[in-house]
Amino acid sequence: MFADSAKIFIKSGKGGDGHVSFRREMYVANGGPDGGDGGKGGDIIFEVDKGLNTLTDFRHVRKYQAEPGEEGGKRNRHGANGKDLVIKVPEGTVIKEAESGKVIADMSGDNMREVILKGGRGGKGNQHYATATMQVPKYAQPGQEAQELWVTLELKVIADVGLLGYPNVGKSTFLSRVSNARPKIANYHFTTIHPNLGVVDLPDGRGFVIADIPGLIEGAAEGVGLGHAFLRHIERTRVLIHVVDAASVEGRDPVEDIRKINAELFSYDENLALLPQVIAANKLDTLTDDEAEIAIQLIKEAFEPEGYEVYPISAATGAGIKELLYAVRELLDSIDDTPVIFEREYFPNEFQDNPEEPYTVEKIGEGVYSLEGPRIDRMLGYTNLDSEKGFMFFQNFLKNNGILDELEALGIQDGDTVKIYGHEFDYYK
Repeated sequence: MFADSAKIFIKSGKGGDGHVSFRREMYVANGGPDGGDGGKGGDIIFEVDKGLNTLTDFRHVRKYQAEPGEEGGKRNRHGANGKDLVIKVPEGTVIKEAESGKVIADMSGDNMREVILKGGRGGKGNQHYATATMQVPKYAQPGQEAQELWVTLELKVIADVGLLGYPNVGKSTFLSRVSNARPKIANYHFTTIHPNLGVVDLPDGRGFVIADIPGLIEGAAEGVGLGHAFLRHIERTRVLIHVVDAASVEGRDPVEDIRKINAELFSYDENLALLPQVIAANKLDTLTDDEAEIAIQLIKEAFEPEGYEVYPISAATGAGIKELLYAVRELLDSIDDTPVIFEREYFPNEFQDNPEEPYTVEKIGEGVYSLEGPRIDRMLGYTNLDSEKGFMFFQNFLKNNGILDELEALGIQDGDTVKIYGHEFDYYK
């Protein structure tokens, strides 16, 4: 079964807790703290597997969780890091935050591997909390909590050219004739229920990738039938070939068919309606020469004034197809060939402050102060204090949230020490 969308739950690994222990050896009096740090939790990583072309597996397994970090041990033993969980997806998969629909990552182009959720930082062992006034610390830092998220996966095929048209107008036959694709072909509606990709080979290496987008029906943009599932696959294409039953084999008006499909494009995404489009007037082999001439003239009169080129073809016999393919190649050469990549809109690994989370600011000794609490701990988990940018972010966080004011209210002076979960900083106003 083909699947081009899925909703799954992902969760990174929790950081291992820091350990509380004290050195206890013969001939060593009053051994100091030797609790080790906890290990880092595993990351959730998405990776492109070019051997995949469907999201079917995600219909059966919906929850994915990386390993937690191991707790630290005595004798300064560092807990083992949790294993990362690598989730394989087809190229072209777009990962979105489920509730907002915002893009987290587009697994295409150069983006073949991306960390979506980072594992929790391991907690510091009690060896980090010894001071001149507190030589027997009985506290260790807990590991940072895991991140979790519901995400939707959408497979948007990567092709230069998309084939549009009502069901049973001959798109699959056309694709099988011009490319290496071998779609199933039968004489009933919705024969194609998922996109078929094929490579069109032209001389001088000027070929292109073409996708047979499943047949649309009126109301597709509102989700009628399989509308949205179909329309998402043309969002990356650069040129559209609109295949129409010019012979009206099923009694439909080809001019009305084209207008209805284009209206669906416009309703779904105005940018899709603006893509370069050529019309392939198909099934002319079923008409006499005079009938074919009249049918083509009607379509040309309706659409050539609007800038559409009309190409008479027969997918069954191959007539007119060569001219159409070269025209499409010329169109592709004339427009920007930058691949369509969906920009990131949601950043799960960036710190998002929650003012509701508590924290404490305390004086713990002469000239020594401490900051603790879930809000502080979470902020540190998203901040690289070793980088200038990270340190500035940290300083601005303390300033903008009034934490520096609270330190000053407790009497902090230049040169005093601020302790934050194993980090020590000298205070200067």
